[in-house]
Amino acid sequence: MYSSSTSALPTPASLKNKKVLLTAGPTYEPIDPVRFIGNHSTGKMGYALAEAFARAGAEVILVSGPTNQKTEHPAIQVIPVTTADQMYAQVKQHADTANILVFAAAVADYKPKTVSEIKVKKSDETLTLELVKNVDIAKTIGQTKKAGQFTVGFALETDNELENARAKLQTKNLDMIVLNSLQDAGAGFKHDTNKITIIEKDKITIFDLKPKTQVAADIVTFISERIHV
Repeated sequence: MYSSSTSALPTPASLKNKKVLLTAGPTYEPIDPVRFIGNHSTGKMGYALAEAFARAGAEVILVSGPTNQKTEHPAIQVIPVTTADQMYAQVKQHADTANILVFAAAVADYKPKTVSEIKVKKSDETLTLELVKNVDIAKTIGQTKKAGQFTVGFALETDNELENARAKLQTKNLDMIVLNSLQDAGAGFKHDTNKITIIEKDKITIFDLKPKTQVAADIVTFISERIHV
């Protein structure tokens, strides 16, 4: 089932007494003391979501990877982390007390198997790194979530967008997936705008291209409507 949406702004108290655990930004997986594996995430979407949740009356724990984004809202507690393992440790610590869990961070899928204690010198023409999988935070937490917790994942895709997002919805035991595609102009990393599709088990809702602050408000309104049904 497809539909389009022009969600209104969440009311100031629509999520009063709710606790939100939110991840944002990238993770950096170190190779040596000066190099790392990372991605282009700026954290803009995650921080916009944190502000929107706080404006709706929620208490927000924001587990943030490295980013230049800032927030001074008194209802937002920022926990800075660098690596996927650090992010997972903080999410695991706070997951049980959250009513809503939103996995908006762009977590690195892999990390170097070993990290050099000294800077790797430029010597040979090629450098081979052995990578190992990072923990899938959304999947691990989603599979052990408690009754009544509402979990939200994010999917940034370049092809087979709906199929890939639906698969994540199921395998990670999420209530909804926020999908955006790098095929859409103005969406994805390094933009102040985004174009999303929200996928639920039996419904797909498509939104227009909007500033990320308005996208965040749409998502928060959408979640608020679902948990108050």
